[in-house]
Amino acid sequence: MDHLHMTHEQACKLAPIEEPARQEFFMERCRELLNAHMAQYGMERCSFHIETFGCQMNSRDSEKLTGILEQIGFTQVDTEDADFVLYNTCTVRENANLRVYGRLGQLGARKKKHPEMMIALCGCMMQEPEVVEKLKKSYRFVDLIFGTHNIFQLAELLSVCFGQKKMVVEVWEGTDKIVENLPVERKYPFKSGVNIMFGCNNFCSYCIVPYVRGRERSRNPEAIIDEIRRLAADGVVEVMLLGQNVNSYGKTLEHPISFAELLRRVEQVEGIRRIRFMTSHPKDLSDELIEVMRESKKICPHLHLPLQSGSSRILKVMNRRYTKEQYLELAGKIKAAVPGIALTTDIIVGFPGETEEDFLETMDVVEKVGFDSAFTFIYSKRTGTPAAAMEDQVPEAVVKDRFDRLLKLVQDTGAKVSGREEHTVQEVLVEEINDHDSRLVTGRLGNNTVVHFPGDASLIGKIVKVSLDEFKGFYYMGTAVTEER
Repeated sequence: MDHLHMTHEQACKLAPIEEPARQEFFMERCRELLNAHMAQYGMERCSFHIETFGCQMNSRDSEKLTGILEQIGFTQVDTEDADFVLYNTCTVRENANLRVYGRLGQLGARKKKHPEMMIALCGCMMQEPEVVEKLKKSYRFVDLIFGTHNIFQLAELLSVCFGQKKMVVEVWEGTDKIVENLPVERKYPFKSGVNIMFGCNNFCSYCIVPYVRGRERSRNPEAIIDEIRRLAADGVVEVMLLGQNVNSYGKTLEHPISFAELLRRVEQVEGIRRIRFMTSHPKDLSDELIEVMRESKKICPHLHLPLQSGSSRILKVMNRRYTKEQYLELAGKIKAAVPGIALTTDIIVGFPGETEEDFLETMDVVEKVGFDSAFTFIYSKRTGTPAAAMEDQVPEAVVKDRFDRLLKLVQDTGAKVSGREEHTVQEVLVEEINDHDSRLVTGRLGNNTVVHFPGDASLIGKIVKVSLDEFKGFYYMGTAVTEER
């Protein structure tokens, strides 16, 4: 099929309607267009770089985007000194947006010297109409803008960019579509994220995610298990099940199943040795899930359970739908069921109306639970969320003081509980050669703590028994005690 002499309109008429066949058609079209582009500019190869901002969901999306680009014929490079640069953006905090604009300005200067270069933006930030308008007005050198709902359309959209010199914008407001079986290029051969659901229905009052990721929709369990079986056959030993709120998985399916039941099915996949998941909303974490975690031989003893605030009053205004007491009870149940589990959390400081008393309630929860670590954030006003319009925004100096106090407490409590495996032998999944010392390898325990120990590249992707000789505050130094298996 000659794609070169076809207009995009003609291609759309010829393309299959069903997915993924439609995208396979456009990948083939892009392959021919890319070859013509390289011939036009005398290029031996066309390089690409994806810069990922934000969460694990974005990282997984970037692996899908990488798979599509490599199928088309692009070559991945590690820096933005590339022929095609794609920013997969995040908009959870204002700072993430500012970083993108700053980096874009630098890219624009580079494009002036290299007019054949292409620049694309996708992800959560693109779901905000005012962002797209700003880009259209002030960053006209951008070639392609698309959102979170049509990530899978990259080849189709890119085929338009090859044929014209004006900005292509395709941002869907929402979707109920889940497109399976497109190419994916994993960052690690031995571990992989697996999307089990998309979107969010929680509408926490400070959070932009439901507006940019859309309504909650779950993948069919059969499709998830098939994907995990294929990953296991390809050498993957650890999977991370991904969703904005994995605990509500399955509620929107034609034949609903619980997240706990999905975990039971994943556990039965041969070859998978470790199962992780995030993120868990406390309001939906069931006794059934705790029981599955207690019984499991494969679910890692680590749970990320966002607290956000320890004040029941603030939690109500946040629309979190649990109280301080309920959170403490839940944390206690989990720790009793899975002794030694690592609990980590997210906490927001300076939410509108937060008083010193409210803040001390948060400090109290941190002391009582004893988190291994916590991601602490200063409240970031996101336009379009209920919290952005609230009065009683907390003064910056007060927020900074509270943030510093919280951070110190989190570090102190984390240091007390995190080293509990010191002088024991534990299994470590080796991930890479150590950044600072090539004689060492770096891996993780089931509870996600980092371990460094002497070894070479042959250990990468293997699970090794390691004596944890010394705890250094955030990581262990150890020694391998047996051969890998």
